[in-house]
Amino acid sequence: MSGGTGERMRIGELSRCTGVSARALRYYEERGLLHVRRDANGYRRYDAGSAETVARIRDLLATGLGTDDIRALLPCAQGGPGLVPCALSRGIMARQLAQLDADIAELTRRRAALEAYAQTMRDRRPQDEALAASSLRSA
Repeated sequence: MSGGTGERMRIGELSRCTGVSARALRYYEERGLLHVRRDANGYRRYDAGSAETVARIRDLLATGLGTDDIRALLPCAQGGPGLVPCALSRGIMARQLAQLDADIAELTRRRAALEAYAQTMRDRRPQDEALAASSLRSA
């Protein structure tokens, strides 16, 4: 496999190396997450750091961040795990955590409402069964 210092990988090689489909790699390129050069015949060529960038993209996607936020954060993802703690990265993380807290609160509210309906159904079941039996006897 190519991809050593100075060498560039084609999309198929990067796909095999990262386990990410060529289609996803093209999408990352379209969204400005992954930078690519084209050679004389138009083939995409990725540099040696592209595999690490793809891994970062996948990690950040797994957190629920969107591609716009990831594009903003990628420069903060240099030199080791995590992100460089700058105002931008802290702001995006704080906003995402607040959104998750709001989503969890809404889901908790919806679950409670659904559980109340389910409990009402359980409470009504004996009455409904008695009414059905009564209807069958009178038919």
